[in-house]
Amino acid sequence: MVVLNKIYTRTGDAGETALGNGTRVAKHSQRVNAYGTVDETNATVGLARLHASDEMDAQLAMIQNDLFDLGADLCRPDMEKDADAEYPPLRVTDAQVTRLENEIDAMNDVLSPLRSFILPGGSALAAQLHLCRTVSRRAERLSVELASGESVNPAGIKYLNRLSDWFFNASRIANNDGKDDVLWVPGANR
Repeated sequence: MVVLNKIYTRTGDAGETALGNGTRVAKHSQRVNAYGTVDETNATVGLARLHASDEMDAQLAMIQNDLFDLGADLCRPDMEKDADAEYPPLRVTDAQVTRLENEIDAMNDVLSPLRSFILPGGSALAAQLHLCRTVSRRAERLSVELASGESVNPAGIKYLNRLSDWFFNASRIANNDGKDDVLWVPGANR
């Protein structure tokens, strides 16, 4: 269990922060950008939950917990040293990815196939879920960029990839199962 007795520590005043293994890095490092954007995604999910049905709220709560797992995963480099760690680092698992896939498939079963791209909007929940989708895509891009030079859990990147798909389908569910989606009309304003 995490115990936070003091919220400010002053240890980051010079522009550095500690990773999960104690290493100090610049607050603008690729790793901090990646897990910081995962945290930003989590905050957008919190806003979406304000508009969600009980069922979707429960799913979004699980996603928020997963995103904290992913943040912990990303802030702990050196995956090859996991076996030697005093405390095994928390890592996102393929089971979490599979759960998202199952939920995406269940949503897809009630949605009509798309015949056009969708503009972000419709209901308040759908608009918020589209914001979640775009922020999670940025978190994915930053994590993939990080993985090009450093050790990153592949399941975490898969999770982010599925998560944006989850948010897309959920936004359609929030728009009356896609019936109230706002469709793109190419060239409509030329």
